[in-house]
Amino acid sequence: MSRGVIVDLDGTVYHGDDLVPGAPAGIDSLRAASESLLFFSNNPTRNGAAYVDRLADLGVTVRPGEACSAADVTAEYLRARHADDAVFLVGADRIAEILDTEGVALTDDPERADVLLAGWSPEFHYDDMVDALRAYDETVTFLGTDPDRTFPGQNGLPTPGSGAIVNAVAGVLEAEPDQILGKPSRRAIQAALDRLGVPASDCLVIGDRLSTDVAMGERAGMETALVLSGATTREDLADSDVRPDHVLDSIAEVDSVLSER
Repeated sequence: MSRGVIVDLDGTVYHGDDLVPGAPAGIDSLRAASESLLFFSNNPTRNGAAYVDRLADLGVTVRPGEACSAADVTAEYLRARHADDAVFLVGADRIAEILDTEGVALTDDPERADVLLAGWSPEFHYDDMVDALRAYDETVTFLGTDPDRTFPGQNGLPTPGSGAIVNAVAGVLEAEPDQILGKPSRRAIQAALDRLGVPASDCLVIGDRLSTDVAMGERAGMETALVLSGATTREDLADSDVRPDHVLDSIAEVDSVLSER
């Protein structure tokens, strides 16, 4: 039995406002078979508390503190490493609201930036790239909230994610981010383990994306399960160097993993 379980959200538990068929029952099975459960999304427009509310609204059994996101990881990193620095955000107002609530010092003036942070926005614009150019020089730290170029939207259709914006900003700057803070980063791994309170070797991670969910588990020495209900197809899996321990059509089949213990 894995003492801790990390469960991705978009494409794993739901698509937009619709639960993946069988997801609540699968989650109940995971809860019954483990000591600690954490829902972990790379979507930076909600923090963990907001995801708890969202899951509860969808009818999923969830407890306070059982969720986190790339927004939480980003805010924690900025507080720890850039507590006195001015952060210029190219991203959605909802990300700014989370960071502001967490005490991150945001600036609206790109020329005052000590840190340039790029993340998801439905209103990404040419002017944002202009601002990024104004903000960036060799003294400025360039960060991304998460690497997901797409995420499963309503009906599972792909929608551009934070990684698309991070890559656009990186292209105009001709510079790679100093760090990207969501899954599969070391920061994300530590954030998950701190919340679960168990060692990585005792964790199972379940998600729909090889490059983030499964890669995070591989990097940390966790057991991994890929679900095919989101971003990854069997063809993608065949072409990938990332190899999950288990492949499921959806989280509804998780009992097949649990029965192997």
